[in-house]
Amino acid sequence: MRMPETYLAGAILVTLFCFLPTGIAAIIFASQVSEKWKAGDVVGSAESSRKARLWMIVSLVVGCIAWLFFIAIGMAADPNTTSMPAP
Repeated sequence: MRMPETYLAGAILVTLFCFLPTGIAAIIFASQVSEKWKAGDVVGSAESSRKARLWMIVSLVVGCIAWLFFIAIGMAADPNTTSMPAP
């Protein structure tokens, strides 16, 4: 049996670029995976890995929605933005 995936790199990336609060949760759970594995807690290690993946996905989804929202707000606020070229 091998150690579950830690998802630490992905957790760090979504924390920096997507959504900080849930990204921090992903980092915390990701850092617990190897520690629990070394302590012999196979079930706890797998659970931490699952939670790290979940929070990483949540951060990615919320971050993408937030980016799209800010882009839409920025385009709506700029009077020079047009959706189609003028004839």
